[in-house]
Amino acid sequence: MNQIRLIFPAILLAIFFLDMAPAFSQDLPGRKLGLEDAIRLALKRNPDLTSARLEVKRSDARVMEAWGNAMPSVDLSSQYVHFADKPVSYFPDYLVYPLAKILDSTVHPPKATGQLVLMQGSFTPGFTAGASINVKQILFNGAVFIGVGAAHVYSLLARDLYQAKEVETVTKVRKVYYGALLAREALEMMRSSLRNAEDNFKNVQLMRKQGIVSEYDELRATVGVDNLRPAVLQSENNLNLSLDALRNTIGIANEEILLADSLAFAAVDDALLEHAEGLVIESNPNLSALTRQIELNGAVVKAERSSYLPTIAAFGSYSYQAIKNEFNFSTNDFYKSSQVGLSFSLNLFQGMQTYARVEQAQLEERKSEEQKINLERTIKTGVHSVIGNLKQARKRVEAQQRTVETAERGYKIVTTRFLANAATQLEVNDAQLALTQAKVNRIQAVYDYLVASADLDQLLGRLPSYAIESSY
Repeated sequence: MNQIRLIFPAILLAIFFLDMAPAFSQDLPGRKLGLEDAIRLALKRNPDLTSARLEVKRSDARVMEAWGNAMPSVDLSSQYVHFADKPVSYFPDYLVYPLAKILDSTVHPPKATGQLVLMQGSFTPGFTAGASINVKQILFNGAVFIGVGAAHVYSLLARDLYQAKEVETVTKVRKVYYGALLAREALEMMRSSLRNAEDNFKNVQLMRKQGIVSEYDELRATVGVDNLRPAVLQSENNLNLSLDALRNTIGIANEEILLADSLAFAAVDDALLEHAEGLVIESNPNLSALTRQIELNGAVVKAERSSYLPTIAAFGSYSYQAIKNEFNFSTNDFYKSSQVGLSFSLNLFQGMQTYARVEQAQLEERKSEEQKINLERTIKTGVHSVIGNLKQARKRVEAQQRTVETAERGYKIVTTRFLANAATQLEVNDAQLALTQAKVNRIQAVYDYLVASADLDQLLGRLPSYAIESSY
C-alpha cells in the first residue's frame, strides 16, 4: 500500500503540470524552429512568394520598356554587295536600233518590230558598299504615352499582389505551425494518459493480488490501456503529417524540425476588433490589388482609344555609299547623303477592330469593378465571422481552463477514494477520460483562437514587424 500511495501523487503531479511542461523533444536531432524563424524562412524560400517577387522585377522591366518606346530610336546599318552574275537588261528594238545607228553610221539595223532586244553588257556595278545611321523620335502617339502610365500602374499592381501573397504566406505558416503545436500537445496528452493508465494498471494488479479489487476492475484497467495505445500511434502520425506540411510551406526539404514554441494563448487587442470592419476596406491587400487592376483596365481603355489618334514622328538619316565595278574602294569613292523629315499617319478604317478592342477593354473594366464590389462584401462578412470566432474561442479558453482545473480535482479525489477502496475502477477511468477530454478541449480552443487571429491579420493585411521586408 505504501508503494501505491507513492506512485499516485507522482501521477497527479505529472498531470497537473502538463500544460507547463517544456516543448516536446522529438527523437531525431534537427533544426530548432520558432514561429518567427519559420516565417522568415518562408519569406525567403516559399515558391509562390518567390514567383511573386520575380513578377515585381518583371513589372519594373516593363516600365523601362514603356519609357523606351517614348525615347528616340537609333539604328546603324551597313552592307556590302558583290554581284557574281550581273543582271541583264532588255529594251524594245525600236529604241535600240536608232541608237545603234547614231553610234555607228555604218550599221544597217533591220526594221523594228517592237520585240525586246538583249543589251550587251550590264549597267549594274559589280560592287557596292555603304553605311547609314537612322534616327526616329515619336512626337505624338497616344498609345506610347498612355502605355508609360499603364506600365507604372502595372508595377504598382505587382507590388500589391506581392504584398497579398506575402500576407497569405505568413498566415499559412502561422496556421501550419499552430497545427503542428496542437498535434504535439495532443501527442503529449495521449502519452501522459497512456502512462497514467499503465501505472494505474500496475497498481490494480498489485491490489488484485492482495484481494482488494475484483477481476472486473483489473479487466477495466486493461481495456483502458489497450484503448489508449492506438490513440498514441494516431497522434504520432498526426504530428509527423503536421511537420511535413510545415516543411513544405517553409520550403525546407527533408530536414528534421524541433518546435521551439508552445501553444500559448495570445489575446488580440480589443481596440483592433472594434475598428476592424473599417480598417479592412483600407488595408486589405487583395482589395487594394483589385482597385489597382481597375485603374490598369482604365489605362488599357485609353490606350485602345488612342488608335483613333494620329502618330507624328520626326526622322533623320545620314549615309555613306560607294559603287564600283572592281573591288578597290578608297575613301574618295564614297559619297554622303542625309535627310530629315516628319511623318504623319492616321488609320481611317480598320474593319471595326479598334471599336471592338475598346469595347472589350471597357467590359474588362466593368468586370473588375463588379469583382471589387463582391470582394468588399466578402471581406466584411469575413471580418464579422472572424471576430465572432475570436470571441467564441476566447470564452471557450476561459471556460475550458476552469473545466481542466475541476477535472484535475475530480481525478485526484476519485484516485484517492479508489486507493481507500471507496471507488471503482470504472470511476477512475471516467475521471481520467474527463480530464483528458477537458485538456483536449482547452488546447483546441487555444488553437482555434490563434487561427482566427491569423485570419484577422490576413484580412487586415497585417504583418509582424520581423516579417516586413525592405526590398523585393
